Amino acid sequence: MTQLLFRNFRMLEPELEELQDGFELLVDGETIREASDKPIKAAKADAIDCGGRTLMPGLIDSHVHVCLSEVNIRFLEAVPLTLMTARAAELMRAMLDRGFTTVRDTGGADWGIKTAVEQGSIPGPRLFIAGQAIGPTGGHSDPRRRTDFGRRCHCCNAMAFTMCVSDGVSEVRKAAREQMRQGADHVKLMMSGGVASPYDPLDSLQFSPDEVSAAVEEAHAFGRYVCAHAYTPEAITRAAKVGVRTIEHGNLIDEPSARLMAEKGMFLIANLVAYYAMRERAAEFGMTREMLAKNDLVIDGGLRSLEICKRAGIPVAYGSDLLGALQVDQSREFVIRREVVPPIEIIRSATIIGAQILRMPGKLGTLKPGAYADLIIVDGDPLKDLALFQDQGRHLAAIVKGGKFHKNRLN
Repeated sequence: MTQLLFRNFRMLEPELEELQDGFELLVDGETIREASDKPIKAAKADAIDCGGRTLMPGLIDSHVHVCLSEVNIRFLEAVPLTLMTARAAELMRAMLDRGFTTVRDTGGADWGIKTAVEQGSIPGPRLFIAGQAIGPTGGHSDPRRRTDFGRRCHCCNAMAFTMCVSDGVSEVRKAAREQMRQGADHVKLMMSGGVASPYDPLDSLQFSPDEVSAAVEEAHAFGRYVCAHAYTPEAITRAAKVGVRTIEHGNLIDEPSARLMAEKGMFLIANLVAYYAMRERAAEFGMTREMLAKNDLVIDGGLRSLEICKRAGIPVAYGSDLLGALQVDQSREFVIRREVVPPIEIIRSATIIGAQILRMPGKLGTLKPGAYADLIIVDGDPLKDLALFQDQGRHLAAIVKGGKFHKNRLN
C-alpha cells in the first residue's frame, strides 16, 4: 500500500474550535493511520510538504442531484440515458474539483453510476444514493404535462428514470423496496409541494401518514432510512410523527415543528444556495414563471430556518440541491450561511454532521485514525475566509480521495 506523510500544515479537525499547529499526518492506503504533534517515522512514505496551508477533511454535500442536468426538470424528457450519464460524470468531476469528496444524492443516481465511481471508471465523490425519488400523482416527483396520462417506461429518458410516482400504501411500500433492491442507501419521499414541479402548491401535503409509515417500515427493515422533501411545518410534523429521519429543505419550519424534530433526533439538510441561484439565473435555463413564484415563497425563510434549528438543537447539514448548470454555485452555500452561522459550524455541517447523516461517523468528515483518507489542502485559513471554498476549487492546493490524489500542486 502507498503511504503518504503530510507535513508542514495547520490542521483543521472539525470537532475543535481552531486550527492546530505542529501536526503530521500519515495516510496508509485509503485510510488515515496516524495524526500526531510529534514527528512520525515512516521510512517508506512519500513526504508531502503542505507549505503551511490548512489540511482538513474533504467536504460532504448532503443534498445533490448528479443526474438532474436540466434546471427545468421537464427538459430531462428529451435526454436519453446515455447523455444523462455523460452529463452526470461531468457534474461529479466538478464536485470533486471543488473539494466535495462525498455527496449524498437525493433522487436520480442509481447503483450503476455509483459503481462506476467506486471502480474508478468515472472520477467523482463517494456517492450515497436514493435511486428514484418517490412522490404521489400530481406531486413533486410528477413533472408530466397535463396532457400526459398514464406512465412511461423508466428506460426511455432521464426524467422517467430519476423519478417514481406511487399512490397508496401497497404501491409506496413496493416502490421503497424496489429502490433498496436497486442499492439505495436511503429512501427519498416527497411530502410537500416543490419549486421545480409544475402544478403542486408549495403548501400541499403529499403522501398520507399511512403511506409514509409504509416506506419508513420498509426502510428500517432493510437497514436504511427515509429522507423527506418538506417545506412547511405541517409536512415536517407529519414526517416526524411517523419516523422519517431527515428533512430536506425545511425553509418554512416553525418553532413547534423544530422542537418535534429535536425530540425525534432528526436532521435538517438546508440548501439555501439553490433558491438564490434560481432567483438569479433559472429563467434563462427554462424555469417557468410559476416555478419561480414558488421559489420566492421559500427564499426568505432560509436563513430564519437555520436560526430556528439552532435554538432547537437540530443538527443541520450542508446541502446545495442545485440543478444542471446552476451546480457551479455549490460552494456558495458557505458564504450565504455565514450571515447567521459561525464558520466552524458551517464547516461542521459539511463534515462531521454530514458523516452522521450518512451513518459513517469516524470514517468521513474527520482526520482521526481509521477514517478514510479524504483530504483537502486549502490556500489559507477557511475559518477566517469561507470564500476559499469558492471559485471551483482554485484555492485548493490538493484534493485526496481514498488516499489517492485527485489534484496536487504542492511539490
